[in-house]
Amino acid sequence: MTDVTDTENGDRPNDRPKRSRKIDEERRRFLRSIAVGGAVTCVALAGLLQHRLAHAEPRLRPPGSLDEEAFLAACIKCGQCVQVCPIEAIRLGDLDEGLGNGVPYIVARDQACDFSCDATQCILACPTGALSHEIDKKEQVKMGVAKLVEPSACLARQGKGWKGTARGAAFPGVLRYPEVDRWNAQPVAERPYDLALCDLCVRHCPIEGAIALAPLPEDPGSARRTPVVAASCVGCGVCEMMCPSTPVAIRIEVMTTGRQPEGRHA
Repeated sequence: MTDVTDTENGDRPNDRPKRSRKIDEERRRFLRSIAVGGAVTCVALAGLLQHRLAHAEPRLRPPGSLDEEAFLAACIKCGQCVQVCPIEAIRLGDLDEGLGNGVPYIVARDQACDFSCDATQCILACPTGALSHEIDKKEQVKMGVAKLVEPSACLARQGKGWKGTARGAAFPGVLRYPEVDRWNAQPVAERPYDLALCDLCVRHCPIEGAIALAPLPEDPGSARRTPVVAASCVGCGVCEMMCPSTPVAIRIEVMTTGRQPEGRHA
């Protein structure tokens, strides 16, 4: 029997190594594709996890934000709201926040929204309506609601006053003091107080009637008072920022639904 040679099969001796190298290269490309696909999937799942975890501790969104799911879907993370905020209250989420990366939020304790622009600049700058264009005055905003989270830390409940600056000389936050300047916010650290009874949360609330001091039900005859939050509270965070107590006595409970103007749809 005669052997069939590579040449008779149409194969030259040098073809086999070339085919082998080609197969190896295709295999490497295939494995690289699997690795890249796996990495992308992991990143996506990590982002989804971060997003779900964020729901456990929702962030305070800028004025006019739609309900959270609609807001996240509409926000294109352009940063226009950040650029126009006159007091630099709005920040963007960092890279480690998964799907929250680039999404605007406010840390009220550091810098609350004091409506220096009457709550319209960030809304007007939003190109998608993630900040509802139906908002035309600050009283329509619903960011959250103030809650007395540490009653024992509240100075008014102790019948105490406050002397000095609200947050100390190093505090970088600003606030609009209408009696000083109607439009331009002033450094909180430059304004000292001498109060017989601390009422900073009430004194600087930008929404008339949203918070008041009332006698303690259990001790109505004393000078002690307690903050009472009305339904008109919009959750701007000024009370949280200006509270001089440590730990802070009053905080904003963030709303994730019911943020759109009542009876309207963005």
